[in-house]
Amino acid sequence: MAKPPQDVTDAELAVLQVLWSQGPATIRQLTEAIYPEGGPAYYATVQKLLERLEGKNCIRRERAAGAHVFTAVLGPGELIGRRLRALAEKFCGGSMTPLLTHLVRADRLTAKQRQELRALIDELDQKYGKTARR
Repeated sequence: MAKPPQDVTDAELAVLQVLWSQGPATIRQLTEAIYPEGGPAYYATVQKLLERLEGKNCIRRERAAGAHVFTAVLGPGELIGRRLRALAEKFCGGSMTPLLTHLVRADRLTAKQRQELRALIDELDQKYGKTARR
């Protein structure tokens, strides 16, 4: 049986967010982006976070001359999906319907956002076919 993907901590997420926004980076570049005040302890912290993220298959290390360059393998959409599925499992017996319903009702959606949701549902109906209502 496949091992479920591990979630990322908030500190690991900060590293991923820099990689998502700025692209591939070295440890030094990541340290400067996350901890502008710098220092050897921060460099070591980022190094440890990168080791963990690499172990979780969230990033890839490329060994370039002199410095290692890190690239995000896990995208923001995939991480959001993982976290939403985990919430659905924990609180909704695995069903996404109560979770999605709550998200849509809890926040006021603009007309444009409602139209985008309708278009997505129409697209999914086309792709998977309409199922009989229960």
